[in-house]
Amino acid sequence: MSGTEVVVQNNATMDMANCFDIAKVSSLFESSLLEEDDVQLDAYLAAYEEIMKFFQLMGSVFSFVSSDVRTKIDILYGLRASDTEEQGHFETFKTMLEYEKEEQLLKQKGYVSGSRTLLRLHRGLDFVYEFLNRVQALADNQKTVDVCKAAYDETLGKHHSFLIRKGARLAMYAMPTRGELLKRVCTDVELAERNLPTMLQQMRANYDRTEQLYTLHELHSLP
Repeated sequence: MSGTEVVVQNNATMDMANCFDIAKVSSLFESSLLEEDDVQLDAYLAAYEEIMKFFQLMGSVFSFVSSDVRTKIDILYGLRASDTEEQGHFETFKTMLEYEKEEQLLKQKGYVSGSRTLLRLHRGLDFVYEFLNRVQALADNQKTVDVCKAAYDETLGKHHSFLIRKGARLAMYAMPTRGELLKRVCTDVELAERNLPTMLQQMRANYDRTEQLYTLHELHSLP
């Protein structure tokens, strides 16, 4: 094998590693669902790592959400690492919510709550779902700015301050067309388009499961 062939293969592998892998997101969200009423934290965070790639590949357009998402993911990694095999307080969404609520940690000064942190990621997932769900209905030459604004206003925008909303909406004017967006974040656009409906279905199932858990524990209004 020539040196040129090795470089080409390595670059292809690197591109695949850095792209937004829609099939992987779908698989991880599907595997995260436990029984009929729970979600595994590890698989959820792995899926969110792929979503982070999407944000990063979009560049400064999504800077209003990407840095905050990164911080939240790392907080949950830290809590998960603090688990012992016997405890498993942060193994699933249900165990985490129940543990922090029963131990009254949600009101403890200085405690960084996993339940509160996850709620922020949950809201972010709602935005990603609504945006991509609308993107798939566009033609390749249509701009994505309007569907991005609509998705943001109906989800994350409700929880952001006026200044953040203003900055986010200004950044969205740089949004590309549907075709340009898919080329920017995926190495195989045709495959991505085939996998997108299934990914959205799994993403929605995960969102709905999480929504039910927060409703059950009355934790939607965590500050």
